[in-house]
Amino acid sequence: MELVQPIRSIEKIEEIKTVLKETGTRNFHLFTMGINTGLRISDLLKLKVIDVTGVSHITIKEQKTGKAKRFPLTSSLQQALQDFTKSKAPNDYLFKSRNGINKPLSRITAYKIINEACRKCGIKDNVGTHTLRKTFGYHHYQQFHDVAILQQILNHSSPS
Repeated sequence: MELVQPIRSIEKIEEIKTVLKETGTRNFHLFTMGINTGLRISDLLKLKVIDVTGVSHITIKEQKTGKAKRFPLTSSLQQALQDFTKSKAPNDYLFKSRNGINKPLSRITAYKIINEACRKCGIKDNVGTHTLRKTFGYHHYQQFHDVAILQQILNHSSPS
């Protein structure tokens, strides 16, 4: 497994969002949720419409650690999710596969979506699904300079 990098440039993040909007709202919202929540891709892909409808916080049990995690949704993210989910059934996966059945997007497909968008935007660093989580962490740290809070948000057992 190669080490992936965060997307450090706000301008590149906006450029990636523009590219992803052209491929569909699902891909755009996957990226936006990832960089705004810091969730691992395995937890993002398991979210259902009912998990994000009319709530200010989302509570999940992390697949990797088994730990409970509760995190806030910003008002802009709440609005975006409301618009994105208005025509979806409550038990639909938020990031549904396009294979015609109610299955979540696969990790491999999510990787391809993110990687392709980054390449189109000229990013040459190693990127992948974990780039979303690292991007969240990078920008949170740049804004607040508080490792302890970031450790708590990401549910890490140590600051490293």
